[in-house]
Amino acid sequence: MNTRWITALLVGMGFALMGSLTYAKEAVPMAENPVVEARLVKISEELRCLVCQNESLASSRAELANDLREEVRGLIRQNKSDADIKEFLVSRYGDFVLYRPEIKPLTWLLWFGPFVLLLIAVLGTMRYLRLRGKTLPDQTLSDADRLRAEQLLQSGDKP
Repeated sequence: MNTRWITALLVGMGFALMGSLTYAKEAVPMAENPVVEARLVKISEELRCLVCQNESLASSRAELANDLREEVRGLIRQNKSDADIKEFLVSRYGDFVLYRPEIKPLTWLLWFGPFVLLLIAVLGTMRYLRLRGKTLPDQTLSDADRLRAEQLLQSGDKP
């Protein structure tokens, strides 16, 4: 009797799964206009995902990235130029949204900071090595110390 219930349950689950397959739809393209989509891809490759931070807006799958792409699509449909779109996003999210921010006083640290730190590290290392060479004691042994060392080595005794 148990096998009949299990069989009925499995058949019922099979029909339920087949019924759910009928609700699947084909993927609808995000933009009906291929020109808008091409422009969106071009612009979003130059923008940073604010969630992922190391991905472009074009390659990110975060929800915020989807929202930003939708916003950019709307701006493209309003016939805004690429520069206007970037300016709008920078005014809203700051220079961080750009993958390559403009070189201006606010971003000097971002652009030149790593090179300055590298230069400081190289100069500091050179100074440290020079000072260390000057402070090392003279390591030559006097004749008396050398003779004493040879005697200790030959005798095997502790000093």
